[in-house]
Amino acid sequence: MIRKDDSFEKLHNLNRRMFVVIVAKIVVFSVIVSRLFTLQIKNSEKYSTLSDSNRIREWRHPPVRGEFHDYFGKIIASNQNVYQLHVVNDEVQDFSNLIIKLKNLLGLSEIEVKKFKDKQRNIKPWEQLIISENLSWDQFSKINSFLYELPGVKPVLNTVRYYPHKENLAHVIGYVNNPSKKDVELNPEIKKKLVPGLKVGKIGLEKFFENKLLGISAIQRYEVNAYGKIINQLTYQKGSQGQNIKLTLDLEIQNLCSGLLAGKAGSITVMDIFSGEIIAMQSSPSYDPNLFLYGINSDDWQLLKNNPLKPLINKTISGLYAPGSTIKPIVALSALENKIIDTNFTVYCDGKTEMYNRTYHCWKKEGHGKVDLKTAMAQSCDAYFYEVARLLGVDKLSSTAKTFGLGEKVFDNLFEDEKKGLIPNTSWKKNTLGQNWYAGETIITGIGQGYMLTTPLQLCLMTAQIANGGFKVKPKIIVDDKNNSKFNLTPISLNNPRNIQIIHEAMFSSTNEIRGTSYSSRIEDIKYQFAGKTGTSQIKKITQVQRELDLKIFQIPYEERDHALYIAFGPYVKPQYAMSILIEHGGSGSVAAAPIAKELFKAVIDRDFTRQLSKKEIKLSI
Repeated sequence: MIRKDDSFEKLHNLNRRMFVVIVAKIVVFSVIVSRLFTLQIKNSEKYSTLSDSNRIREWRHPPVRGEFHDYFGKIIASNQNVYQLHVVNDEVQDFSNLIIKLKNLLGLSEIEVKKFKDKQRNIKPWEQLIISENLSWDQFSKINSFLYELPGVKPVLNTVRYYPHKENLAHVIGYVNNPSKKDVELNPEIKKKLVPGLKVGKIGLEKFFENKLLGISAIQRYEVNAYGKIINQLTYQKGSQGQNIKLTLDLEIQNLCSGLLAGKAGSITVMDIFSGEIIAMQSSPSYDPNLFLYGINSDDWQLLKNNPLKPLINKTISGLYAPGSTIKPIVALSALENKIIDTNFTVYCDGKTEMYNRTYHCWKKEGHGKVDLKTAMAQSCDAYFYEVARLLGVDKLSSTAKTFGLGEKVFDNLFEDEKKGLIPNTSWKKNTLGQNWYAGETIITGIGQGYMLTTPLQLCLMTAQIANGGFKVKPKIIVDDKNNSKFNLTPISLNNPRNIQIIHEAMFSSTNEIRGTSYSSRIEDIKYQFAGKTGTSQIKKITQVQRELDLKIFQIPYEERDHALYIAFGPYVKPQYAMSILIEHGGSGSVAAAPIAKELFKAVIDRDFTRQLSKKEIKLSI
């Protein structure tokens, strides 16, 4: 018999279970509703974006770099269309089979095949792998002929950097290549625009102006299916080219300098003595920067690296040379300024000078006889400048030399590889070498030997500031059209401006008087007439045996010959340009360097009319 109390308890338990189930259903339903609300309403924009990111693929093209132009608008560094071969990763069915076919069609090496396989494993399915950045027309045609057998292969017409003048401007412009990890880490702009195929500046102006030259990438957006296959192009956003940069260089003069240095190791620099504009700046030998665009091959790299004439070094700004006798105008000017000598001061040269228990030789074995400043400069008498330097002292000489641009970088940080050089004095030696300065060191410093080291660019700047009457010049290689015709000349503090004119006259004698060391390179036509100073930079001490043999230059091994230098300014009547010329192991400035100036000055001065006319046009347009 069932009791009433048992029946009631069972009913109670059943009701309680039903209540629990109903509450649980309500809780679950509430959670589902809440989640649906979150997904469909509250976070709808977020998940819509995520959906689109899965559905839409974006491909950015490498940005087109800005161009470099010369002063007259001629293209120095441009861009050209090239044929490239890309592989769309998510369209490839069997990459190993595909790469074997491409190996046979393009002649890829086993090393290249392995490299592409490694890259393919590390890229995302929708990314593209660049197999070749510069296909020949034959290769491009062959790929297109077999395209039906090459799923995922995409022949592409792209735009990349090109240097039409090759070796003639390599040391100034530099070159581009693939960005390194360091490039990306140090430059946020490169990091932001990093895409496969992007090229960035590695050295020279290409590197310094990287952010201005970088353009904006073109962007293609595609719609893909659930498997990542492209089914439709949605949009195409056109990119823009980077900023063009105009240089002060005259391409015609630059090309001439390249020709004049052909087969030689050396440097030529030409500068406007008032504006500081660099008209030409050539280092030789040079190299073709186009070799580096896609990664230079091992053979070409070894040829450049092992070339004894060092084509990879920009000798104009990185080469350090004893200035030799080209320092004599500064020695004379410093002595005049410090009232150590005047134009009547004379020295008797018999071919050698005995000082401090040592013999110091003049380049002319039999000596020059009695010489004053003008004659000593014209004939480059070492004995005269030994005595002047002894009386002047190295500290005063050092101060004047630095005032005229020696011993400091000319372009600040424009070129990473520019060197400061060295203009020594007593405190420098004490602080650097921990030694006292000796009087004999002052004597050889007076003829540009010893510790003194300069770059060819510094010598050109020194000459420009002598030529313009003693005014500070800030050399520049970039044209700012708004300020192109405006420059403020700050006078160098001189005790007597007449002293600069004395140096002008002495340098004129050196080139235009019969016994002058560069007399054979003179130009009698006043339009082209220039003043200059030869220099011979010793690279090793001449022994007594060698001095007695009196060998001709061609009889001395090339690597033991002295460097040849020449500085000049002109036209003499109304100076406008200065230049420095260096020929490594040329033997003698009068033989190897000065004749180059003769040919170069004619071209520079003939071009001057066109340049000045261009400046007036720029001024009128502002």
